[in-house]
Amino acid sequence: MKKLLILGGGTAGTMVANRLGRELDAEEWQITLVDQDPIHYYQPGFVFVPFGIYKKREEVIKPRKGLFTPNVRFILSDIDLIEPDKNQVRLKKNDTTLSYDFLIIATGTSIQPEETPGLLGDEWHKSIFDFYTADGAFALAHKLRTWEGGHLVLNIVDTPIKCPVAPLEFIFLADWFLHEQGLRDKVEITFATPLPEVFTKPRASAFLGNLLEERRINVETEYLIEEADQEKKVIRSFDGREVPFDLLVTIPLNMGSGVIERSEMGDDLNYVPTEKHTLKHKTFENIFVLGDATDLPTSKAGSVAHFQTESFIHNFLRYIDGMELLPTFDGHSNCYIETGYGKGTLIDFNYDVEPLPGKFPLPGFGPFSLLEESRVDHWGKLMFRWIYWHLLLKGKELPIPVRMSMAGKRL
Repeated sequence: MKKLLILGGGTAGTMVANRLGRELDAEEWQITLVDQDPIHYYQPGFVFVPFGIYKKREEVIKPRKGLFTPNVRFILSDIDLIEPDKNQVRLKKNDTTLSYDFLIIATGTSIQPEETPGLLGDEWHKSIFDFYTADGAFALAHKLRTWEGGHLVLNIVDTPIKCPVAPLEFIFLADWFLHEQGLRDKVEITFATPLPEVFTKPRASAFLGNLLEERRINVETEYLIEEADQEKKVIRSFDGREVPFDLLVTIPLNMGSGVIERSEMGDDLNYVPTEKHTLKHKTFENIFVLGDATDLPTSKAGSVAHFQTESFIHNFLRYIDGMELLPTFDGHSNCYIETGYGKGTLIDFNYDVEPLPGKFPLPGFGPFSLLEESRVDHWGKLMFRWIYWHLLLKGKELPIPVRMSMAGKRL
């Protein structure tokens, strides 16, 4: 019997396990997935939590054990070491060693606030918050219920980060929330980013930058934070700029899993060298990498994990039958962006084509708008939670092109 081992039970790991669980013959293949956390998090929902749109933890978390098809074996354990030369992985649970014929690394990325001096300390989750974790998002929700105003600062420590649009969504939702609470005139909002613009893609950056300007939100670009001074309530950049805060929302440094570092398989941020179009490891012929664990120049987002998985499945089935891999993944990313006031927008792009205006997925009809605000896009974002739990994670195919299409886009 052949052994397929999947490391990581996040979006990418769960989707690929369930898809291959249906595609591969259970009498010929043993599929095992390992993750250290018994809980699966709906991370796109974290941005809604601070503003009371999602109020209960069960809206954004579910037990991981019940998410897999019956022929996927789930092991709850920390992963100690990957030994690719031996085709095996060592687990911390009971000092277990798992062998494999094929390995899929989907170990994701996570925030590392300890990497920036001054973020952690007495003010952590008091005046300094994250919302990239469930605990951080709910702690910030509690703070905002009683906050009376001041200087709200959102700072991105460095890129790449999970869901690159989430910091902008937070800013737009904060502006809306504060208006609703009658506090907007009592709050100065600053968005401090290490990027030269508010987003990585020029047209999207111009559109989103105009929205920030319309809503009187200060922008500090090329802001590389050196430290947070909890006593003086300021953040300092390496070029000497100080930004005072009463409430600091941080997007800490994102890094890949520690097992990638221990196994000496990643770059400086513990992301795994991955072939751009086939998703195969650049060195090992029987290892593939999906989701946020890759070092690919595309967004670390759930939609990317979805499109990667869809393009990977049939390629992998070809590969195990002795055929060559095809360059099937084009870097496709598709992201809803909440812009507040019951509206949102959508961007759709890939390695070669930046986000463009237009309609999606049907030309001229949509119903979703690209690089334009609409209420339909807002509802699309909210509906996605049901799609995520009931369709996406279960590995069911969605009526969305895996490769990016130019249909409906205006050059």
